[in-house]
Amino acid sequence: MAKPKPKSRAASRGAAQKKSPARKSAAGKTAAKSTVRKKLKAKGRAPAPVKRVRPKQRIAISHHRDEDFKADGLRAYAKYRDLGVAEASQGLARAHVIRLVGPCDPDEVSKLHFHDVDFQMVYVLKGWVKTYMEGQGETLMKEGSSWTQPPRIKHLIMDYSDDVELLEVILPADFKTIELAV
Repeated sequence: MAKPKPKSRAASRGAAQKKSPARKSAAGKTAAKSTVRKKLKAKGRAPAPVKRVRPKQRIAISHHRDEDFKADGLRAYAKYRDLGVAEASQGLARAHVIRLVGPCDPDEVSKLHFHDVDFQMVYVLKGWVKTYMEGQGETLMKEGSSWTQPPRIKHLIMDYSDDVELLEVILPADFKTIELAV
């Protein structure tokens, strides 16, 4: 004996969903996950989700001008062109172009240190730079090379070309640099 047809598409879908073993399995898994979460939360094991409040950001535009390179940054042998990211992101990140002043003086430059940052990325715009990073060793970075430095990784610059320019992006904008005695 044939079953009567449902009167609408919605009724038809509902009937198909009730019969579907996949639907039952998915519903069972969701219910099981929900039960596990509730038990963990009751035992104090599952922390409440933390909603991250991000600072309001604005657009930062920076055009190349030689006069924007200043000797007011972290290193005396470098000139920095701030790209306005720190102000635009309310301290979330910093981006600048760094010109290392040649010729390289290893006595001044090659000091082992680390930065207390969440993220750091460097891209070689011009020239080359030879670096040392703990766990990586010596690496020659040329125009077009980039690298990330994990938080607090010990590193130093060994040598660089007289024309080197680097783009550096760091999170957060303000951070501490710790020089290490060798």
